[in-house]
Amino acid sequence: MTDEPATASDEPQGAVVAPVTTEAQSVKVSRAGRNLPAAFTVGLSLGAAVVVTLFFVPKWTFVVLATAAVCVGVWELCRALKAGGFNVPIVPSIVGCISMLGAAYVGGAQALLVCFALTCVAILVWRVADGVVGAARDVMGGALVAAYPSLLAGFSSLLLAPDDGAWRMFTFIAVTVASDIGGYTVGVLAGRHPMAPTISPKKSWEGFAGSVVFCMVVGVASVYFTLHGAWWVGLVAGAAAAVGATAGDLVESTIKRDLGIKDMSNILPGHGGLMDRLDSLLMNVAIIWAVLAVLVPVGGG
Repeated sequence: MTDEPATASDEPQGAVVAPVTTEAQSVKVSRAGRNLPAAFTVGLSLGAAVVVTLFFVPKWTFVVLATAAVCVGVWELCRALKAGGFNVPIVPSIVGCISMLGAAYVGGAQALLVCFALTCVAILVWRVADGVVGAARDVMGGALVAAYPSLLAGFSSLLLAPDDGAWRMFTFIAVTVASDIGGYTVGVLAGRHPMAPTISPKKSWEGFAGSVVFCMVVGVASVYFTLHGAWWVGLVAGAAAAVGATAGDLVESTIKRDLGIKDMSNILPGHGGLMDRLDSLLMNVAIIWAVLAVLVPVGGG
């Protein structure tokens, strides 16, 4: 989630396995490169699903929704890596994703780490069973998939598990979305100085400043009014979220640039793939979980 959609200025290299979207297949329909009506509709639908599963049905339904979304992200990443010559076993990767998010919600951080380790072992065994030629490369790719997105997504279950977990999750999503809105708005209107031109050419320092300001304002409001924490904790959470979201954007942009693709897939009109929407969320969730766990006791500060 950025002041611009993830793009790659280089031409795609090699064959790309569908449904990965190459840059040549993308169509710019706004200055920021998004189909804004489609992006708005999809974003509103996803937001509604999040609100419903957090506040109007049992919390575990959000875990189911998040797990389904991350599993699609795992599939997208495995397909994208295949374009770069990796053969990541998708079955243990998907099973590991489901196990990590479920175990983290029920058993906490220790259960999450155990499932992550077991997933890595399962990927190793599954891949070596097909032969040892190129296995080391594929297993390293599998470890990446197990860690990003699955392990990082597991922190969402840790965030949701406490009694006030729904509001902790709301705070996390709110500050991350604020980073997207602030960065996008300020970047489009005033972006002049590229932050990382070789990785994400349209990301600007002005957009990053917009992300920081928006995140801190939303962080203060969310932490103070929903979690009853100190206002300055909101400033800390907001600043950390802006940095984490930006780092998440750059990490995924680097992966896509190395693979020669623009989007992980095209299943979300105006957005690309689910991984293209999850990038900043994934990097932020562990950060916000840690900040809130340390600075906002369960039940209020």
